[in-house]
Amino acid sequence: MIDIVDEAPDHTGAREGLLDLCFGEDRFRKTSERLREGRLPVFAFSAIDESGKLVGTVRLWSVADRNGSQSLLLGPLAVDPACRGLKVGDRLMRHALNQAAVLGHGSVILVGDQPYYTRFGFAAGLLDKVGMPGPVDYHRFLALEFTPGHIDGLEGVLSASGVLDPMAVPAAREDVFSVSQAI
Repeated sequence: MIDIVDEAPDHTGAREGLLDLCFGEDRFRKTSERLREGRLPVFAFSAIDESGKLVGTVRLWSVADRNGSQSLLLGPLAVDPACRGLKVGDRLMRHALNQAAVLGHGSVILVGDQPYYTRFGFAAGLLDKVGMPGPVDYHRFLALEFTPGHIDGLEGVLSASGVLDPMAVPAAREDVFSVSQAI
């Protein structure tokens, strides 16, 4: 049995280890990371197996367009390779999207694999007036709308708008991106 729970502080090390395993150290160089760094997620959920091991994670972050209109940026979603095929990612996604909808968020944006995310209602081509603060593969720039017309109202380059993380330490980073690094 795998339970989906709110992420707890003691999940941090296991979450970071899982993200390194699934995405490698280059994950910190991706464009979406510019919108996450130094901020607290709006939602953070963990998948925990019967032994108490963290086997999945998903987080959603607050972002705003140039006019201050808010949306959520989903990511990263990661599942322990040993649990692939058990629908852990599906359960994490459905739980996260349900919480976002129930709490009144207008839309969720992500950069990811379109064939995977379309099963949750995400679509490409909805964000023609929206940009990211760095390179992004716009074929992978997907959105899901909860409030009709919400996505049509978004425009300009997204910026981080969530709560600052008081524990965040500014990280040294390369500000040079390539499209292959964009997520």
